[in-house]
Amino acid sequence: MSFYDEKVAKELSLDFVNIKMQDTATYRKYRQVLLSQYPDKSEMGWPTYIVCDDPEGEFQIIGEVKGGHPKGEFRSRLQAVSG
Repeated sequence: MSFYDEKVAKELSLDFVNIKMQDTATYRKYRQVLLSQYPDKSEMGWPTYIVCDDPEGEFQIIGEVKGGHPKGEFRSRLQAVSG
């Protein structure tokens, strides 16, 4: 599913970073973004997409899209969040 989700994000001129908890280097790099939205990860859905500006710097969270969606619904939810 992440292949399609990444393709949709790129079509909407968004960068897509796939972060797997098992990939510790990538997880550590973006951990502050995740923890600012979900301090204890208890309400995080799988998958969770966090839309933000400057994830590697002084990031600002714009919104999120949670859970698996049919192809068209994912695109419309991502467009609604990203503006």
